[in-house]
Amino acid sequence: MLTIKQLGYFLAVAEELHFGRAAERLEIAQPPLSRQIKQLETELGAVLFNRGRSAITLTQAGERFLERSQTIMSLLEDTKLEVRRLGQGAEGRLRIGFVGSATYGVLPNIIKSFRANYPEVNLSLIPMNNAQLHRSLVARELDIAFARPALKDSEFVTRRLIEEPLIAAVPDTHPLASGDKLDLSSIEKPNLILYPEYPRPSYADLVLGLCADLGIDTSRRVWTMDLQTALSLVAIGEGICIVPASVGTSQRNGLRFHSIAPALGHTALSVNYRLDEQGLHIQNFIRIAQSVSRKLP
Repeated sequence: MLTIKQLGYFLAVAEELHFGRAAERLEIAQPPLSRQIKQLETELGAVLFNRGRSAITLTQAGERFLERSQTIMSLLEDTKLEVRRLGQGAEGRLRIGFVGSATYGVLPNIIKSFRANYPEVNLSLIPMNNAQLHRSLVARELDIAFARPALKDSEFVTRRLIEEPLIAAVPDTHPLASGDKLDLSSIEKPNLILYPEYPRPSYADLVLGLCADLGIDTSRRVWTMDLQTALSLVAIGEGICIVPASVGTSQRNGLRFHSIAPALGHTALSVNYRLDEQGLHIQNFIRIAQSVSRKLP
């Protein structure tokens, strides 16, 4: 079987065209080197060198083998460098799943900071709900998942990044849209826009549970699958949607954001990854995510 060591011996002789100089370059004696080249020729079934009294030259087979050997050795060096850089977290790929509301808060700053520090790492960013995040992380289809409030699994590591109050998104034509705060209990049977509709339990169940704790009637419900659709429904006057406070930092035509009094509750955003995942690029991402989150006001 052809070995990397044999290729190295051959390249030394082919480049020096002299067994003595090649042996000196390889720091071995000349007789073992001659035996290695002879063994290589036997394995290949071809003579690689024309051996003259005063000089040696490459045969046609030797010239072709030199071309291929140089290509192989170059590819090997490139592979070693690539693997080393992957091991150091300098390049590679990260598949990141996230709940839609994360894009209004800390996630964009985390992505910007990571790209600035590790520009050669490719990022795949995929919006998902919590159930999809959990399933994809288990199946190793994701490396990292941003969830609300967290993904519960003994095989996952969860790092809480931020906790923020819940606020209300209301149509700008709503009678109570002009005030700073909104008292949900003062609204008789508010039309609640909830997401996601399935699978359950979900963020919607958190909202329903908190409303129940304050005695708010939630019998009138409009279901949709994601935050963006929910906000669009609010903007056309279909109802009220309870969202994380960070969503309110982005103004949108047709709706207003109000704090809720009395306070409805809080929601958290966490970053999750597999317990057995030791990849350096993942650890670097988690470190940056935590650092960026700690700097938030």
